[in-house]
Amino acid sequence: MVMPTTITENERRALKRLAHPLKVVVRTGNAGLSDAVIAEADKALRHHELLKVRVLAGEREDRDAMVTQLCQSLDAVLVQRIGHVATIYRPRAKDSRIKELLKSAR
Repeated sequence: MVMPTTITENERRALKRLAHPLKVVVRTGNAGLSDAVIAEADKALRHHELLKVRVLAGEREDRDAMVTQLCQSLDAVLVQRIGHVATIYRPRAKDSRIKELLKSAR
């Protein structure tokens, strides 16, 4: 997998613009960050590259920990987190349409 370990601020802004109209695709349940949630997020990232995830946890530290664990499990980068919703990005190895758009953002 091609994972951007870091993204520039311009790339982050471009990804935020692209993610703005997106709906939440994956939600954690009462079980938290289960293997099923990680598998579903992985499947969605393979198709979409950019994804919104709703993380259900009461405390901010718990949400941060779940999002960090999710990004590490998926080799993805956190674009932003607002409240319970995190936007994550992982480019496809081939035919990445978002990676092409980000080249102009550098």
